[in-house]
Amino acid sequence: MPQISDRVQTFTDSVIRRMTRISNRYGAINLSQGFPDFDPPKELTDALKRAAEKGPHQYSITFGAAGFRKALADKQGRAIGRDIDPESEIVVTCGSTEAMICAMMTICNPGDKVMVFSPFYENYGADAILSGADPIYIPLVPPEYSFDITLVEEGFRQGAKAIIVCNPSNPCGKVFTREELEAIGKLAVKYDAYVVTDEVYEHLVYSPFEHTYMSALPGMYDHTITCNSLSKTFSITGWRLGYIIGPAAFIEAAKKVHDFLTVGAAAPLQEAATAGLLLGEEYYEGLKRMYTAKRDRMLEGLDRIGLKHNVPQGTYFIMIDIQEFLDTDRFAGYSDLEFCEWMIREIGVACVPGSSFFREDINRYIRIHFARGEDILDAALERLAKLKEM
Repeated sequence: MPQISDRVQTFTDSVIRRMTRISNRYGAINLSQGFPDFDPPKELTDALKRAAEKGPHQYSITFGAAGFRKALADKQGRAIGRDIDPESEIVVTCGSTEAMICAMMTICNPGDKVMVFSPFYENYGADAILSGADPIYIPLVPPEYSFDITLVEEGFRQGAKAIIVCNPSNPCGKVFTREELEAIGKLAVKYDAYVVTDEVYEHLVYSPFEHTYMSALPGMYDHTITCNSLSKTFSITGWRLGYIIGPAAFIEAAKKVHDFLTVGAAAPLQEAATAGLLLGEEYYEGLKRMYTAKRDRMLEGLDRIGLKHNVPQGTYFIMIDIQEFLDTDRFAGYSDLEFCEWMIREIGVACVPGSSFFREDINRYIRIHFARGEDILDAALERLAKLKEM
């Protein structure tokens, strides 16, 4: 058999999506792969019905339908306090997954360095490999997930062309403060580098924390590549609608990469999703209230059970510390992956092993999500209570 490329030998399949497949096999409650189990806003589904009947059904403009880009520019422009040109500063992608690899391939030559905070969303490591970049990992130290800014500067000194900042951060729920982002931004300007942000959870930030847009900071628009999507904001993860916002020179190059990666996102879905972008602030306030209630419900339940966990400042993920179980004779020698597989079979709840997010040799955390209905969350908590009983 002819040989395949070396690069595909250097990363695995998605551990998150593997957990979903195992969960489905055993009929477990899936708290691993982070997608909501409830419907999008009615405005979107009504618009989808219209698009199904009337179109468009053929290709849109490769870098995004004009009306969709205009709505994106208006919404995000208000957020960052700047006019965004929908013709030259936005490219629509097939989800934020494509947005990130498109950004990386636009920035990086083979052998270039890119900084990544650890823990990190698992795609970033594969994106670095696929784009030919060499990652430099900057630890976010549990339980506060703080970081040492001097390590960031050292990465830039080593020639890093960019740093990836997931804010709010998947998997740990950290919301970067304005002061932290300003410190990162000043270094990016000093070393003439990019900050590539992943802001898909921009509207899932819990009081008293607030989301700060890197691109809104003074002097940072020309140094910021914003990757985002509508998936989590409107509960449409299956629609695969993402986008990149950035300075015109970068976007002009990114359009070419995007064109040959996927040609374009689905035209009827762009038409339908435009209705969501026209919703007012009351929608985002309601979204925050809903997820705050789910977060609090889950945290209170974990406290009742006695499981150790962090308190996410944003996203819909919680990191649970399982070290006390791994220290017992029952689970001696277990990895966090083996513990998660055992949980699926014996407890009936699917989680993600934390080691899939950490570059460091950390084997004591599992990640769960709470983007589920209240009855499902209560059922999951009832099953998780068996851990302490055992």
